[in-house]
Amino acid sequence: MPHAALITFALIALTAIGAIMARRLRVPSSIFLVVFGIAASFLPHLPQIPIEPDVVLQVLLPPLLYIAGVGASWRGFKRESGEISLLAVGCVCATAAAVAVTVHGLLGWPLALGFVLGAIVAPPDAVAPLAILDGLALPQRIITILQGEGLVNDATALIIFSFAVTAVEKGTFSLPIAAGLFVVVAIAGIAWGIAVGWGTLRLRRHIGDPEIELTIALLTPYIAFWPLQALGGSGVLAAVVAGLYVSANGASTIPAATRLQGYFFWRLVVYITEGSIFVITGLQAHSIVAALRDKSWEKLLLPVGVVILAVVAVRLIWVVILTRFPRDLIRKREGKPAPPWQHDVFIGFTGIRGVVSLAAALSIPFTVQGTPFPQRDFVLIITFAVILATLVGQGLSLPFVVRKLGLDVDGRRELAGAKDREIRARVAGVEAALSDLGAIGPDGIAPGTLRVLRNRFRDRRDTLISALKRVDNQFGDSLAVQLRLIGAERKKIAELYARDALTDEARRRIERELDLEDARVRHAHDGALPFKIDDPLP
Repeated sequence: MPHAALITFALIALTAIGAIMARRLRVPSSIFLVVFGIAASFLPHLPQIPIEPDVVLQVLLPPLLYIAGVGASWRGFKRESGEISLLAVGCVCATAAAVAVTVHGLLGWPLALGFVLGAIVAPPDAVAPLAILDGLALPQRIITILQGEGLVNDATALIIFSFAVTAVEKGTFSLPIAAGLFVVVAIAGIAWGIAVGWGTLRLRRHIGDPEIELTIALLTPYIAFWPLQALGGSGVLAAVVAGLYVSANGASTIPAATRLQGYFFWRLVVYITEGSIFVITGLQAHSIVAALRDKSWEKLLLPVGVVILAVVAVRLIWVVILTRFPRDLIRKREGKPAPPWQHDVFIGFTGIRGVVSLAAALSIPFTVQGTPFPQRDFVLIITFAVILATLVGQGLSLPFVVRKLGLDVDGRRELAGAKDREIRARVAGVEAALSDLGAIGPDGIAPGTLRVLRNRFRDRRDTLISALKRVDNQFGDSLAVQLRLIGAERKKIAELYARDALTDEARRRIERELDLEDARVRHAHDGALPFKIDDPLP
């Protein structure tokens, strides 16, 4: 078996094993997978799995960025675009500058080399925080800002990183030229991302085959990322913008069958990719510790601690103090109330670094004009320490911080209100269907069929209305009974198949219909159940 295939198999296997252990131990899987990867990297007979920066940046990252854009709220992104920009551009630049000045003063590094390290550790990870917080109730504003920041900040950091590496190689740096190129790269990334999103949606509109459409969807992030990255632009930004464009315009274009298959397809892609990235991050521990053997621990402890402190402190100061007044002023002019201070504290605290930082550090060239790239090993070691400290240290404390700030209470209150609005929308949809059914009349459909359809839709409406009124918990009881009845159908179909009363094709068709109905009950009313969905049914 080829070496690459073995590595892929090993990564997926380690991800699955680590995820099972994390669930048993009730630990956030993202944190556990990193620690699991660290432990696995020191096993004596396990072959080392080297990380290729190009594989992470050009193979694993594009689909994650794209589907994050597709899953993001376009309206929310526009509504919070000011705060997202302050974090994804302003805070990243401020953090990179603070780290550069710190290592320049502490270690005597040239500022260009300091900006190389600063750009690497500046962007918070787009995946880890929300993966850790999965299952916790948070106010939607916080989720929108963290999602939006994660979509854009990697592009900002990687652009600064490329400028800084070039400055180290050439020995010169021009701030006006760099600023001008930054604007050009940003505009090009946005324009190309919109073009790719528009073009792929137009193409998919004329296909009508879910498998082919999903194949094109899987290719879309790479079409957005690879050409622009090869030309020196920001493929990260292009992939994100393509996803946001599809999010804003795909609802009226993508058929229902494709959306149903795409939901499960993309969940699997994201699950395997995210898990593999966390394991890959941990597996680098052995090679990084090996690089430490020739270094002095005493020389490393102080700069590592100071850089960790800088990336955490700059974000908190930036969010809680420096940008609070201009953000409140903008909201006041727009007629919006200022958010609670707890929101700012939590957003400022949530600055977990991840695999993009590690991949960027590993992509630093080994030589500059025939000589070793200055301090390359130190940069790699400091980067890994920052990732480990923020991911494990801050990551494990995030649930505690959420509860301490009372954000879980606010989040549950928001969820309850959102659920009420959702059910009201469902009632309105059913009433529209009943109205349309009345317009058909007895001439367009047999009276018996009309009566059955009318009763079916009325029953759905009455069940939803009872959920709004919370009458005797009828809604939860109805859901439980529906799941129980689906189970009874499954059992009977299995008995008929065992007696050879059904063909394989017929059994699969019935199972698919039951699966869709099961998924509808479990997914459409998620959060409204008075019991856990996996609990035994009454």
